[in-house]
Amino acid sequence: MNTALITGAGRGIGLATAKAFAKAGWKVLALDKDFSNFDLKEAERIEFDLQDLSGIRKLVEKREVDTLVNNAGVLYCDAYDSIPEQHRKEILAVNIEAPAELITALAPQMKARKSGRIVNVGSVAAFTGHPDLWYGITKAGILNLTKAWAKELGPHGVLVNAVAPGPVATELFDRGHPLGSDKRQRVIDSIPVKRVGTADDVARAVVFLLSPESGYITGQTLFVCGGTSISGSGGA
Repeated sequence: MNTALITGAGRGIGLATAKAFAKAGWKVLALDKDFSNFDLKEAERIEFDLQDLSGIRKLVEKREVDTLVNNAGVLYCDAYDSIPEQHRKEILAVNIEAPAELITALAPQMKARKSGRIVNVGSVAAFTGHPDLWYGITKAGILNLTKAWAKELGPHGVLVNAVAPGPVATELFDRGHPLGSDKRQRVIDSIPVKRVGTADDVARAVVFLLSPESGYITGQTLFVCGGTSISGSGGA
């Protein structure tokens, strides 16, 4: 049985991805610091705060992981000139430093087996000038991280890719864009397919990048955005 470690699996895209892998018969290691909305009995829960960067290697050193999905992310949308230091540190730690540390920690075992898959969850925010300055910066960074590790791990049979969702109807998006609001409708009107995405839309893309059908794809970013322009100011 293949094993997938999915971060931010307690809700939203992470939970949808965990459910998709469990349905496909994978062993799922669901990592999050909050499982209050988690309803997947088949998964092993790993309660862990990714801000604890020094604890990541110990966390995974005795676990055999075939696939890593770096999904966890933090978003605040503070004003550019008044970003609390703690928010900046948390966004940097969770969105880019922890994924980098997880890949570094798991790469040796994947290289030794000459197999493995890694999918990083980015965002169209990497290209749009997102209202959360550091969120956008980290999402751009994780796409570069993807390309760097793809070059490093490709010769060892390990594939590294990313997905870049557009607006997705998660709890976080719904808070900022309430159902029936003009703000939400403006976002919908800007999307060629005239709807926001779902967590399942993104989960299916992640599953594809981990399937045998994607065996010649690495270092790439798959946009899951309903045709959302990456030159505008929107994004998830």
